[in-house]
Amino acid sequence: MSEERMLKWFAYEHLPSHLQEVSKPFGILAEWLAKFVEGGPERTVALRKLLEAKDAAVRAKLTPGG
Repeated sequence: MSEERMLKWFAYEHLPSHLQEVSKPFGILAEWLAKFVEGGPERTVALRKLLEAKDAAVRAKLTPGG
């Protein structure tokens, strides 16, 4: 896998299981992006937006209905 500093923000093992089920697919996709998409500004943007989506999904799980 390509070294990518942003991947640390996609860790999910430390979360309770009900949050892991939401966070894990984002972590898998982030690892895929780091491995198969060449590094550069656009990959960074893709990972940043994926991170925003992951954070929002976890918050939605914590507070259903917003």
